[in-house]
Amino acid sequence: VLLQASGGGLVQAGGSLRLSCAASGLTFSNAAIGWFRQAPGKEHEFVAAISWSGNTFYADSAKGRFTISRDDYKGTVYLQMISLKPEDTAVYYCASRLYGTLSTLEDRYAYWGQGTQVTVSS
Repeated sequence: VLLQASGGGLVQAGGSLRLSCAASGLTFSNAAIGWFRQAPGKEHEFVAAISWSGNTFYADSAKGRFTISRDDYKGTVYLQMISLKPEDTAVYYCASRLYGTLSTLEDRYAYWGQGTQVTVSS
């Protein structure tokens, strides 16, 4: 199983980015996918998740600004981020569950991508 996260970069506060997570080696349409992030000196933090059927859940910090979506044909999950803040600066990781139901807990995810850096300048 391979998860490849991309789309990170440097953006000014108030800007937007779209992260992508391309998955291979699993039955993608049956898997829930989550996004987590880790800021320097902090623990992993749940950001958003999407179930196999398209149900979504967001951390309070992401609600209203981030949108998670999936394209099962392309085997890709997206995280559209708008109104970015300096506190959104972190390495963003995507992860896949073995099951279709979403979870906010990182230990429920079996496979992890390598992460993509998001830096928001003030």
